[in-house]
Amino acid sequence: MMSDSGGPAALAVFASGSGSNLGALIDRFGAEGAPDTSARVALVLTDRFEIEALERAEAAGVPAATIRPQDYEGKDAFGDAILAALSTHAIELVALAGYLRLLPPGVVSAYRGKIINIHPAPLPAFGGPGMYGHRVHGAVIESGVRVSGPTIHFVDERYDTGAIIAQWPVPVLPGDTPDSLAARVLRYEHRLYPPVVSALARGEVRLGEDGRAVVSVPAPPGAIGFGASSEEGSLDSIESFWVRGR
Repeated sequence: MMSDSGGPAALAVFASGSGSNLGALIDRFGAEGAPDTSARVALVLTDRFEIEALERAEAAGVPAATIRPQDYEGKDAFGDAILAALSTHAIELVALAGYLRLLPPGVVSAYRGKIINIHPAPLPAFGGPGMYGHRVHGAVIESGVRVSGPTIHFVDERYDTGAIIAQWPVPVLPGDTPDSLAARVLRYEHRLYPPVVSALARGEVRLGEDGRAVVSVPAPPGAIGFGASSEEGSLDSIESFWVRGR
């Protein structure tokens, strides 16, 4: 979906920590002369003060707001404060980027099909309350699976259960620790999230009436994940997949 004005869709990015995925989105959509004009980062919203995500917003000249649930009486009031901030900045799309709180139902309802999240492991296997950061990567290693990788999904009223839009395979290597696996997956997160946000803004991704994600981006044969001969090739293939045909 492009903006009603025909220009870039106004994007809010929610973050709770360092905001490294926020940084990737700002690089793509944030500054004057940014390489992708399908969206623009119009607001950074956090639930904490004095975090690196706010520093990234300030450095990029992006408006920021900190809205903490403990400052409001109940979920409804917290949700109303978020909606007020989104309305003030005429936000059309929301991307959660390391935002660790469950969104109030009113926010999800108002932006259903317009809010997406990136999770650092395959869903639905490695999601749910408390599954974030190194807990996720530790669970992946402990399970013995050979493949991890980021999942991008629409946001609903529960943790990590919304319709899946995109996943990308990242190998779990012998001797991996939660730290080493997290660092490897994060590289893929930074490459996958921006083009998926762009596809959402362009209307190439939407939430179907049956509750499933509808993705109209065709896959070029042999260009996905392990079809590449190196990690750099796999990373590069992400962009070729999501922009093919434009």
